[in-house]
Amino acid sequence: MTNSKPQQLGNRAQRALKQRAHHLKPVVLLGAAGLTEPVLAEIELALDHHELIKVRVNGGDRGARDAQVRTIAEETGAALVQRIGNIAVLYRANPELKDPIRLPA
Repeated sequence: MTNSKPQQLGNRAQRALKQRAHHLKPVVLLGAAGLTEPVLAEIELALDHHELIKVRVNGGDRGARDAQVRTIAEETGAALVQRIGNIAVLYRANPELKDPIRLPA
């Protein structure tokens, strides 16, 4: 796990990522078991390959979902772009990709 400080995004970058993520489907689903090591490893893999992903956090109350999303961001070093209901949008840059996402300054 990366376990680094989550990235910080400027307003323009965050807006651009929200637009780009609008059409995406969740690639990782957290179920009743919650946030486990294998799920976290899958999120890491998805961020490495896509940079921008959606994660569906099911179960628990709002506070529990908030805590899980915060933990994911902290453990992966990803920025939380947005969270609406059970869906969280996460971004972590990967300059080694063939076509990385270019953010506005």
